[in-house]
Amino acid sequence: MALIKYIEADGREYQLELSSTDTVMTGALDNGVEGIIGECGGICGCATCHVYIDPEYIDKIPEVDFMEESRLNFAVDKKANSRLSCQINITDDLDGMVVRLPERQY
Repeated sequence: MALIKYIEADGREYQLELSSTDTVMTGALDNGVEGIIGECGGICGCATCHVYIDPEYIDKIPEVDFMEESRLNFAVDKKANSRLSCQINITDDLDGMVVRLPERQY
């Protein structure tokens, strides 16, 4: 289990306890986090689950692969810490991670 904090662009916060069967995206969708759309359902087919990962957790998640990078090129306001939340599986190492959401997904 890991406690993940989501912060919407408007400042609203959600603290969710998620299990290892979740991704950052499914945790958000299952718990009403409005800033993540997840249009493709988590198959890395779009960029509507774009998030910004707290820098101290970047090294605790797998590196961006070619497919994710190609989708991130379509993300609005892409930054160095941009990731697709569908590609981040919840692990105990992510406990306390802060995920910020962009102002819009597309």
